[in-house]
Amino acid sequence: QVQLVESGGGLVQPGGSLRLSCAASGSIFSINAMGWYRQAPGKQRELVASITSGGSTNYADSVKGRFTIARDNAKNTVYLQMNSLKPEDTAVYYCNADVRPSLYLRNREVWGQGTLVTVSS
Repeated sequence: QVQLVESGGGLVQPGGSLRLSCAASGSIFSINAMGWYRQAPGKQRELVASITSGGSTNYADSVKGRFTIARDNAKNTVYLQMNSLKPEDTAVYYCNADVRPSLYLRNREVWGQGTLVTVSS
């Protein structure tokens, strides 16, 4: 069983910063891509940023230049540094990982429970 546990959400004023963390634990042989998604009220879940095991990154246009994704492969942890936050960044942020539990099992997609980010004055 693999679990993703997120932390770092909260309330921040417009223009402020937050750093989200997501740690994977359990039966893990390897982790390919990791990423952050978000879902605002009444909207579909969308990709915010992703990062491969080799460090290649991909960002949604709406967050380019403001958010930075990084990972620590030794700790099976992915981070999302969010700067210059806007009210429209308000959402529940979900961590996602493509995990191979063992050498003999296929990769599977795992989701965290979500952490709420509220940007408001």
